[in-house]
Amino acid sequence: MPAVASYSVLFYGSPEGYQTNRAQIQLMDAAGKSVAWVRFNDPGMIFENDVEENGIIRMHLPSTMFQNVLDVLRHEKPINVYFAQGRGFLGTGAEPVGEGE
Repeated sequence: MPAVASYSVLFYGSPEGYQTNRAQIQLMDAAGKSVAWVRFNDPGMIFENDVEENGIIRMHLPSTMFQNVLDVLRHEKPINVYFAQGRGFLGTGAEPVGEGE
């Protein structure tokens, strides 16, 4: 399960977006290697299946979740990403109760 050390954000213009997506957050490990692309789709856009190819996870979420994902990346650690049962998963590691921000 790769740990996420950094990320970059990309937005796609035009009514169709790019490759069925509206925006993307690229997740990298400590060495700067891509480990996942979290792609966001507007209502009515085609949602692709999550996949893992060549060690990179492509995960697809609705655009309404973009801010939530960005907030987790900005404020939480550790962050992990993995692929299981045909789905991408992104989440935090164990944190103490009541730790606060």
